[in-house]
Amino acid sequence: MSLKSSNKIETNVYELEISISAEDFNAAVLKTYNKNKGKISVPGWRKGKAPKHLIETIYGKDVFYDDALEMLYPGVVDAAIAEAGITAVDSPHDVDVKEIGENGVEITMKVTVKPEITVTEYKGLEGCKHPVEVADSEVDAEIERLRKRGGTVTTVEDRAALDGDTAVIDFEGFVDGVAFEGGKGENHDLVLGSGQFIPGFEEQIVGHNTGDEFDVNVTFPEDYSPELAGQDAVFKVKLNEIKATVLPELDDEFAKDVSEEAETLDELKNNIKTDMQKSRQEHSDADFENEVLMKLAENVEGEIPQCMFDKKASENMDNFARRLKSQGIADVDMYLMYMGIEKEQFEEDMMAQAVQQIKVRLALEKVATTESIEIADEDLAAEYDRLVGAYGVSADSVKSFFAEETVRGDLLCEKAIKVILEHATVCEHKHDEDSENDAEA
Repeated sequence: MSLKSSNKIETNVYELEISISAEDFNAAVLKTYNKNKGKISVPGWRKGKAPKHLIETIYGKDVFYDDALEMLYPGVVDAAIAEAGITAVDSPHDVDVKEIGENGVEITMKVTVKPEITVTEYKGLEGCKHPVEVADSEVDAEIERLRKRGGTVTTVEDRAALDGDTAVIDFEGFVDGVAFEGGKGENHDLVLGSGQFIPGFEEQIVGHNTGDEFDVNVTFPEDYSPELAGQDAVFKVKLNEIKATVLPELDDEFAKDVSEEAETLDELKNNIKTDMQKSRQEHSDADFENEVLMKLAENVEGEIPQCMFDKKASENMDNFARRLKSQGIADVDMYLMYMGIEKEQFEEDMMAQAVQQIKVRLALEKVATTESIEIADEDLAAEYDRLVGAYGVSADSVKSFFAEETVRGDLLCEKAIKVILEHATVCEHKHDEDSENDAEA
């Protein structure tokens, strides 16, 4: 097998002329014969016993050619592309088998290659960072959430229902004195103040005691179901039970119960604040990085093959569909229907995302080359160790799934991102000040 010629015929497209020697092709034909002879019927011969030349005489000299070429094709193409020193970004197209037979095979094909791009600027790109602040009230809210999670529910008999209680009610709704469908329930748990029912309903239960029977007067919202929208209604309600959540005392014992790291309530509050600050800092850094990389994509110049965008968009849609399926949503069409999103708009968004991703990747590879970034063997080994830990599989499995070229390329891009961010310009986000100005206006 050999590459006879490699010629650039248009931007990002090469034409390759490949030959397969007679020896290699005839060996593949023989393998194909041995693999398929048991399936071929020849009069007077048991299956699998007819000689090769007899089968070729009956079915044609080229009876095994297609399968033999299919056997050799992937290896031949990969070897030719490597010998040509090009990087293919799609499967070969316009494949033409010009000659095939005992004397070997001659093939021409066109290959779309990775484009040569330029990055006009990658240092001094600007991005904004949001201030990372955690108010004491936010820490207190998280403490209350932890208290509620550890609370115990008890039946209340010595007082009226309060906001936050769970009221166990029977109810039936009427419009103009007539009961309507779906307006009746028994022993329904309703958290007062949760907003689960029609506006005004829950507020009218507050203040009533267990055993009380009373009317609740409401007006259905205008955006409710057509048959009830805007209508006045009366609900006959009976309060069967009041349940309250008793929260644990806010002390050091509570802190020990909800956290393995905290011994005191003050330590718990400090830990919560630190964790919230860390999380927000990570989000702020990620937003900053994304903004800078979007600016980087704008600085990419060069003709990028459409097939790269198409392939990435398809990959993104497949990944999106898998995520939906893991969440119990059968397919993308069902998701789009629920969300009220047109499929055409969804596909346009996926394509726009793919264009950005491809441009950023190409730009990062260019920066890595410009900055002479290299990946040491120990860095590669460390990344494989990380992947083994992340996926919980053997090193051999990881290496079979993540090709060294791919892993090395990802590490190069990560180092390129560090270079870009080190030279980026940070502008402080002024959303609070802007909001005040907007409010004054």
